[in-house]
Amino acid sequence: MNCLLCPRECGVDRSKKAGRCGAPAGMKAALALPFFFEEPPISGTRGCGAVFFSHCNLSCVFCQNHEISAGGFGRGIAPSELAEILFRLKDAGVHTINLVSPTPYTDLVAGVLRDIKEGLGIPVVWNSNGYEKEETLAMLEGLVDVYLPDLKYVTKKAARLYSGAPDYPTVAAAAIGEMRRQVGDLVTDDTGVALRGLMVRHLVLPGMVRETKRVLSWIAEHLGAQTSISLMSQYYPTHRAKLFAGLDRPVLREEYNEVCEYAISLGFENGWFQEEGAPDAEFTPRFDLRGL
Repeated sequence: MNCLLCPRECGVDRSKKAGRCGAPAGMKAALALPFFFEEPPISGTRGCGAVFFSHCNLSCVFCQNHEISAGGFGRGIAPSELAEILFRLKDAGVHTINLVSPTPYTDLVAGVLRDIKEGLGIPVVWNSNGYEKEETLAMLEGLVDVYLPDLKYVTKKAARLYSGAPDYPTVAAAAIGEMRRQVGDLVTDDTGVALRGLMVRHLVLPGMVRETKRVLSWIAEHLGAQTSISLMSQYYPTHRAKLFAGLDRPVLREEYNEVCEYAISLGFENGWFQEEGAPDAEFTPRFDLRGL
């Protein structure tokens, strides 16, 4: 199959060579375990069942998971293995299934979910970078309960410089619109765990307060201030970030406070800010094939 799954549309026959994202024809993952460092509606008190897929269709210079996204660490897993992994995570008592960076394998993951969704019985979270095609996301309708996309930038310049995708703003906007169409706003149970809906993430970058404000304004204007958001302050210089002026330092507390105050001024009430001291590598798991 010549791969057209993501906006890159590289057209590579992945049965013969890796796609533009580096992904092979079959699924590849690096870790599967109960994970406690997502937003409260995803992790709850018992954690989410996180499966970290290898390879990525973006090229973010600051990627905190670069060992698996750019480096491609991981091992191949068959669809039947993924099904077994998801049931094993469910049996561990997790609140949700958290599929992390699954975009290169959307067709295969959708096939697994079609077979097991009814029996799985807990919400499925699609945790992605937001750089996705509407047509590909349509494969997931009725199979994914919660969409957790990034909205990294709204300007082409930043998207080109830091992620190698100048079309990211328009592509992600359309993708998030499709996600919203499928699942609506976030709905939680009486314990605060997500049942269904959309939550938009944004990682605040150093020196880019203006970009973050533009992202928040876009969400408020196009999705509404009732949209659940997660403003992340956990940035730390890693991967190739130190080669880029401005990205070679953590986010200042003053910068983060300013964007949080701006979010409040726009009327956002549903969402999460991170506590002081959050910028740390502790949020990046140790990729060692556990659970696979």
